[in-house]
Amino acid sequence: MSKLPSTHKFIDLSDYGRPIGRLIASSLKNTSTTPIHVTIWFVIAGLIAIYCILFNHLWFAAFFLIVKSILDAADGELARIKNTPSYTGRYLDSVSDIVLNLFVFMALWYTTETHFIFTFFAFLGIQLQGTLYNYYYVILRNNLNGDTTSRVFEHDTPIALKGESQENVNILFALYKFFYGTFDTVIHILDPGAYKSKRFPNLFMSAISIFGLGFQLLIISAMLILGYKDAIISFFIWYTLLIFLFIGIRRLL
Repeated sequence: MSKLPSTHKFIDLSDYGRPIGRLIASSLKNTSTTPIHVTIWFVIAGLIAIYCILFNHLWFAAFFLIVKSILDAADGELARIKNTPSYTGRYLDSVSDIVLNLFVFMALWYTTETHFIFTFFAFLGIQLQGTLYNYYYVILRNNLNGDTTSRVFEHDTPIALKGESQENVNILFALYKFFYGTFDTVIHILDPGAYKSKRFPNLFMSAISIFGLGFQLLIISAMLILGYKDAIISFFIWYTLLIFLFIGIRRLL
């Protein structure tokens, strides 16, 4: 199942890795490789990028952050191609993302003169950005009969789908709630009426896709290559203020 029906797809600026991810998934269609395997690959790519940041191999760090984004798209594509959607994959993907994001910002803090408190706020900011984008995107997907393994409100543990373990779903959902529960709550408080919307204009979704993780990693990669490593943390603190702009536009729409 596609994330969205073809008639409602928008230009997702954070999803630049999907074409290559789709090729990777297609090449793995008739193999024993599972989407979980691909998720593990993107975790490894992310860890290599973090290692490269720590030792100032910034071009390699940027390269592996982009590879991570591509593989992040490939695991979902493989699940759709093999028709094996799972909550295990959905929550493992999300938990892996937030842990890697934390390590990326810790590596930036460790290798720059940025104060830890600013690093903490930048990390909170990048997560709130991604949560707002995902909030709107999941509302859209659910209302338009797209991919529904992501839910608008993640309150209760879902029932495992065919081929996955309920125990694994329980564990990963608990981890998801631990890592994302506060961010989800904050965004729902800031825009409580969004879930009542039937759809959002494609242009609006394209604009807010700059909050998608792929685009965030692209920004980090570009700043690493261009010599602005020391400015990444402060940039994302200011970038977070756009949350209020997007919520205001959503309400006007």
